[in-house]
Amino acid sequence: MVLPLNDSILKSIKSPDDLKKLDKNKLYDLCSEIRECLLETVSNNGGHLASNLGVVELTVAIHSVFDSPSDSIIFDVGHQCYTHKLLTGRYDEFSTLRKENGISGFMRPSESEYDPVITGHSSSSISAAYGICKGNALQSKQSNVVAIVGDGAMTGGMVYEALNNAGRDKNNLIVILNDNKMSISRNVGALARQLSLIRTKPSYHRFKHNVESVALRIPIVGSKLRSGLLRSKNRIKSAIYNTNIFEGLGFNYMGPVDGHDIKQLIDIMKIAKQENRPVIIHALTIKGKGYELAELSPRDFHGVGSFDLETGFPENSGINFSAIFGETLSDLASKDEKICAVTAAMSSGTGLTDFEINYKNRFFDVGIAEQHAVTFCAGLAKSGLKPVLAVYSSFLQRGYDQIIHDVAIEGLPVTLCVDRSGFVGEDGETHQGLFDVSFLSSIPGVKIFAPSNYDELENMLSERLKNPVGIAAIRYPRGSEPDILKGFCYSNNDFDCFGEGSTAIVSYGTTFADALIAKKHLSENGNNDIVVVKLNVINPLSDELINTLKGFKSIYFFEEGIKNGGVAQRLGSTLIEHGFKGFYKSIAVEGFVAQATVSSLKKKYYLDSNAMIKIVSEGEN
Repeated sequence: MVLPLNDSILKSIKSPDDLKKLDKNKLYDLCSEIRECLLETVSNNGGHLASNLGVVELTVAIHSVFDSPSDSIIFDVGHQCYTHKLLTGRYDEFSTLRKENGISGFMRPSESEYDPVITGHSSSSISAAYGICKGNALQSKQSNVVAIVGDGAMTGGMVYEALNNAGRDKNNLIVILNDNKMSISRNVGALARQLSLIRTKPSYHRFKHNVESVALRIPIVGSKLRSGLLRSKNRIKSAIYNTNIFEGLGFNYMGPVDGHDIKQLIDIMKIAKQENRPVIIHALTIKGKGYELAELSPRDFHGVGSFDLETGFPENSGINFSAIFGETLSDLASKDEKICAVTAAMSSGTGLTDFEINYKNRFFDVGIAEQHAVTFCAGLAKSGLKPVLAVYSSFLQRGYDQIIHDVAIEGLPVTLCVDRSGFVGEDGETHQGLFDVSFLSSIPGVKIFAPSNYDELENMLSERLKNPVGIAAIRYPRGSEPDILKGFCYSNNDFDCFGEGSTAIVSYGTTFADALIAKKHLSENGNNDIVVVKLNVINPLSDELINTLKGFKSIYFFEEGIKNGGVAQRLGSTLIEHGFKGFYKSIAVEGFVAQATVSSLKKKYYLDSNAMIKIVSEGEN
């Protein structure tokens, strides 16, 4: 990996204190070095590229003005915190970004004191920042709290709950809106641009403060005069900006400001520090800044695997479960006008790009609003349509209440297509899809399908949408189907048994492939007593399954999901209730799972074929 030379500015930055010592004219050179480092690292390791390239100057300005870690700096989602990591003592470790035992692609307090909270999901930073702000005030700590929020995160309702709460009182909360796509307030012509420039100058804010202070000193009429001035100011601003939701919620709005002009950013942040009230700084940035391919196609370079810097082409590409889902749903929608697709700002990631193009009237991207997405699907189902919500497993967690309250209780025909189930790899704890089986299984009436290959995904989705009854989930992993399962045909049964014997290896999803490999190896080494039981429907567990498994002497359940509340745990307790007297062992995930490759995680948690061979060979020992 090529990093900046030994005498580079970036390498000399061990903490934000070093940044503050730099001549302001050197900051743009530093930004160039940071972009070089980001491009080299992400092209090798994968990660979030366009979002990080867009906030380089913004992050440099933040650390030039604020005093982290005593001032808390929180990046919403955290997928744009790479520059922050480089400026806070992690340059030497940066080549390990997203690698096992390396530094995370998101903010992690366990990694650095400069990361005040853990991040990974969107729209939560202002809530956390306001909590820290109030906590500091209660303990008489004088410090600022900064939340950097992207315009995409502003589609999440939690942002507005936090803004509504935080704007009520005096505090040192500063929210920086990183706007790389759209202006929240409509700007009208040259007058608005000129006013923006004036409002970023310290002299403007000193003048405004002095006028208000002088007005208050005028006997009798002082407070009325100040109120009149404020009303006049707000009317002018409303006419120019066509109203401003932030000021209506109690925040002092500053901007918009050029998010790549470091001097302007530093000036406006210094003003914000002196306000002693909630502030919104509206910064306009270019996603993918400095890398032409990312600037032209920011969505394609949002989250990437390793790729060629010259061409932008990914090193590993091809068909995967998400693509197969999207193709199948589009094909089904061409024959059934009641089928609708819903996504929460993840049309590309969930394979719905073609559906979006071909069936615009039946495609709904609701923004980063999983709760709304679920209830919106309930409404679509209520009207007689067949809604399909495509959502990552870890993001579906945010819609748990709506699944229960708005869909399941009434038994509405909503289909949840749960992408990125199981291990997802390098994104780490906040993104592993390990909890959906446990929390969905606890809801009455939810049917859960677990395809192990493309053919099963296609058939399960097709059968489900012919005549959907009640709520159902189809869960599938990130990546491609296992080689051993290519061409493997779906039986349409709730479960299938492979082989004969008194010992059962039970699994579902792509873990079934490892079970087949383990059975083959055990058979070649003289153990011909193995039956692989593959679950196609993992909730509810059928009476036929229970009756079949009761006849085995030993059962080993391997589950790529959280153990507590998982299928293995429920199956074990159900078997005992039905009089099973044999040996039962479940191998599933316990605790939160850190970043690593999927293959490494399967090995670590004893879910690959080698672990199965060893565990079954050891038997009850």
